[in-house]
Amino acid sequence: MAIITLNGISKVYRTKEIETTALENVNLEVNEGEFLSIMGPSGCGKSTLLNIIGLLDKPTAGTVSILGQDCNAMSDRELSHFRNKNLGFVFQSFHLIPSLDVAANVELPLIYRSGVSARERKERVDQVLRRLEMSHRIHHLPSQLSGGQCQRVAIARAIVGQPQIILADEPTGNLDSKMGAEVMALLHRLNKEDGITIIMVTHNEAQAFETDRIVRFFDGRIIG
Repeated sequence: MAIITLNGISKVYRTKEIETTALENVNLEVNEGEFLSIMGPSGCGKSTLLNIIGLLDKPTAGTVSILGQDCNAMSDRELSHFRNKNLGFVFQSFHLIPSLDVAANVELPLIYRSGVSARERKERVDQVLRRLEMSHRIHHLPSQLSGGQCQRVAIARAIVGQPQIILADEPTGNLDSKMGAEVMALLHRLNKEDGITIIMVTHNEAQAFETDRIVRFFDGRIIG
């Protein structure tokens, strides 16, 4: 069953002098529980597509449906609530807040979700950090962690809200091969054990071939 459906997605950025087409008539379905890789050269529209699926950006044309919901019809407030409840994000540069310790960074998505008590937030944070083997670092700052540990914390933050979909933009891009392999093993475990649908932008062919399907991009279009 398709959990994400994109129909005729185009994205055009305009200034007074220049018009740049980032995406052109993109059609894509992602099935529930699928681990999908998106590949292509730099600047071809991969991250733009991920931002549109993640409801961080709106298409110039076309429709986005996620979990059976017409996202084009949602207000900004509704989009924010939907994103917080259903989507988790993992970035190449981790995007951890330097002044917050591990526990506070992981807790952030729950703070912005109504109806989750402080006690429940703590329980969820403790649970996910134990699962990702980061409990011993719970009071450390990001600057006191290795790159691989930072990405584990970022993944913990992505899953603490129990999302159905994870969007990962070059999640191993800043890691050495050993740490990258550990992060990929963790993503595969979340996909297989929890049934989380994962969409990953990557330049790593070997990692992409380990996923269920590869979608290749070039100049804002799907070419294979």
